[in-house]
Amino acid sequence: MTLTGKVAIVTGSGRGLGLAYAQELARQGASVVINDVDESTAATAVDSIVSAGGHATAVVAPVGPTETAKALVDAAFDTYGRLDIVVTNAGVLRDTVLWKMSDDDFDTVIGVHLRGTFTVVREAATRLREQGEGGRIIAIGSPTGQRGNFGQTNYAAAKAGIVGMVRTWAMELKKAGITVNAVIPVAATAMTATVPYFAAAVEADEKGEPMPAFFRHDLGFGTSADVAGLVAYLASDAAAGVTGQAVGIGGDRLQLWSHPEPVATAYREGGWTYEALTESFADAVGELQTVGESFPPLPEALQRG
Repeated sequence: MTLTGKVAIVTGSGRGLGLAYAQELARQGASVVINDVDESTAATAVDSIVSAGGHATAVVAPVGPTETAKALVDAAFDTYGRLDIVVTNAGVLRDTVLWKMSDDDFDTVIGVHLRGTFTVVREAATRLREQGEGGRIIAIGSPTGQRGNFGQTNYAAAKAGIVGMVRTWAMELKKAGITVNAVIPVAATAMTATVPYFAAAVEADEKGEPMPAFFRHDLGFGTSADVAGLVAYLASDAAAGVTGQAVGIGGDRLQLWSHPEPVATAYREGGWTYEALTESFADAVGELQTVGESFPPLPEALQRG
């Protein structure tokens, strides 16, 4: 097993994608600290790993506060004597359009996704540097953070911020031998289950049947288990040379997201005045960048309702 002797923390791992990550890390030999806000959900997740012959314990607490970050890292060291892998997956949604989004809608999502990633990684990085044996940090992003999405101001900001932190941490922790990467998953979750476009895929997943090839191949949309292999790979010694990357995965598709780079550059002696921009902006920058994601039409056989 590739992760034998390693110890991992996975936030938000009571169910869904987080549970799939935790179970795969355990399957590869790692001992896992499960995290969820619900005690029963966390206990069930632990039991799923232990009953399969793995090792797991749980910390029941919301991520965001520094106290939770400390509790998670302490649990790893107190229970298993070390820490090697951190996966920051915990999240919540408060979707609504900008003009209807409350301060609480915004703060809650930022607090769990962005601050929760920051506090957990800060605590873990401190202890990993003290331990002096390197480590693996894997933060979970989203296509929404890369492209934007209608009704998700808070979520888009948090997920984009996470990738920005990953790039920074990869530089700061390189000397300590700690890799830091972001995973951009596309999978059937509670969120996608409510989207009519994905109904046929979700329906197949719920029945335990293979998803249609249109979803798995054309859209790169699959199950939670399809994402988990990448998380385990990035946590392994095989990925020692991979850091500062945003890697997308879903269904049958693997993607490497680019870092933001200029797509057009123009110069004008004396600078770009208002008048010059009014006259020449379109010619100077060329085709504008798109926002959001667009999906191809569903094949008729996969349409529902």
